[in-house]
Amino acid sequence: MSETKPNPAVKQVLELGPPLLFFVAYLWMRDDTYAFGGAEYSGFIVAAGLFVPILLVSMAILWKLTGRLSRMQVFTIVMVVIFGGLTVWLNDERFFKVKTTLVYGVLAGILGIGLLQGRSYLAWAMAEFLPLTDEGWMKLTRRLAGFFAGLAMANEIVWRTMSTDAWVKIETFGFPIALFLFIWLQMLTLRHYLVEEDADEAE
Repeated sequence: MSETKPNPAVKQVLELGPPLLFFVAYLWMRDDTYAFGGAEYSGFIVAAGLFVPILLVSMAILWKLTGRLSRMQVFTIVMVVIFGGLTVWLNDERFFKVKTTLVYGVLAGILGIGLLQGRSYLAWAMAEFLPLTDEGWMKLTRRLAGFFAGLAMANEIVWRTMSTDAWVKIETFGFPIALFLFIWLQMLTLRHYLVEEDADEAE
């Protein structure tokens, strides 16, 4: 399937819609208990279960529109399906909460392994979107690996010490906003490593 570029607004809705719908569903269901197949499930469990098909449909539409999914999106889908399924099957909300720790932790680990090998796996995954020099990629990879590790530890602290309400709000808004601001700051500080800028200066 050839790759195409969808309307940016549509792309944002498809990417951000599922987490926001999970947040709305949780707020609507959090005080209720639901019975299915002789077992009772909290509103959180039901909202987590609904999040899985919503994400799959959203990513399927995005794939249909663009002809591709990023490696990060595929990884996220796999983790959500596995841990969302375990959450419902075992009726235990801890699996859905720890998913975030594992996603950030695995990403930090993958980037860290590459750094130990003197390589930037981040460049392998994102070079087509961000043309940095090798030195720029290594700097960004080191910083992002550390940040992902920090987010993994932060998630552990939040879900183990705070209420489910607090975790849902931080998971839906806090972590994504923190990651966006961190990456935006990196783009400002690493601008002189952009290949295009180097090329312009050489002319």
